[in-house]
Amino acid sequence: MNYALVIEDDEVTAQSITTELQAHGFDVQWASTGRDGLAKAILGGLDVITLDRMLPDFDGLTIVSTLRNLGIHTPVLMISALSDVDERVKGLRCGGDDYLTKPFSMVEMVARLEVLLRRPGSHSQVHQLSVGNLSIDLIENTLVRCGESIALLPTEFKLLTYLMRNAGQQVTRTMLFEEVWGYHFDPGTNIIDVHIGRLRKKIEGPGAPLIHTIRGSGYMLATQN
Repeated sequence: MNYALVIEDDEVTAQSITTELQAHGFDVQWASTGRDGLAKAILGGLDVITLDRMLPDFDGLTIVSTLRNLGIHTPVLMISALSDVDERVKGLRCGGDDYLTKPFSMVEMVARLEVLLRRPGSHSQVHQLSVGNLSIDLIENTLVRCGESIALLPTEFKLLTYLMRNAGQQVTRTMLFEEVWGYHFDPGTNIIDVHIGRLRKKIEGPGAPLIHTIRGSGYMLATQN
């Protein structure tokens, strides 16, 4: 499975890109601001990024150049309504791997991403996440705790991966609905509580808990209070 990050402030466009990528087998995260997108990209575990050139806070050029300066070489497809040659050249010179102008065909977008993924060395070098005695392999989709393999259902794996990527930070229920289930609204169910409960039974042993409840807000994965 390939892991993609969509950095796009327009919700309709972001949903269209996400739906298309998911239909082609991608696991997709969405960031609606440049600040959030940059933070997610720095965390790693990604195979490809689609990046809107014009964002309300950080300019797309700033984001891609920051990533390259940090030594992060995840392939970036820049998407923009700015179609003149100078703008495309700027995007590529800042570290973008390809440039697609709006409006665009979703089929072409996926094809361009597939080309980027086929390039030698294009996949993210960060393919493992570790917190305490937990270790996740993002390529093999496996979880090991204290040297013992633990079987997780797909949604449980996605939920734990998101918590581990944000270890030590509070994640709200809204964030979990958006990032794990793809809902941009609260469906009014206890689906998060059910999955958190299942995860706790599978990954927590005797001693201090790993998944902490932040009352009235959300959760945090941490090895200590």
